[in-house]
Amino acid sequence: MEFKQLVDIGEKWCTGTPFDLIAAEESDERRLDFYAEPGLSFYVLCPDLNNGADNFHVWSESEDCLPFLQLAQDYISSCGKKTLLEILDKVFKSFRPLLGLPDVDDDAFEDYQADMEEEEPEADHQQMGVSQQ
Repeated sequence: MEFKQLVDIGEKWCTGTPFDLIAAEESDERRLDFYAEPGLSFYVLCPDLNNGADNFHVWSESEDCLPFLQLAQDYISSCGKKTLLEILDKVFKSFRPLLGLPDVDDDAFEDYQADMEEEEPEADHQQMGVSQQ
């Protein structure tokens, strides 16, 4: 993917989060730097298939931020190709407690919602009626 496209994705992602894209460098490494108050910063090294790199890398120069990036780093290391947007979403989820936002498990909530939609209340009542007879 062209670096300009990655920058556009990063900028668009920032519109829905407290983060700002403060730097985008394509010189030696394809790097996007993000920052949010209160002093949260991280950067993403984007893969350059022309140079043999095929994985994203997330890091922070702030010792306080590093432990919170573990979720995103684990996600990148897991099987399969990842998109920049997926990685940025994992980083945002990791930083939610530091941003003063509730720590939510989106996956669990989506699973819960899917389970609730699949159940039909009438079917439960019929089963209960049969088991009582």
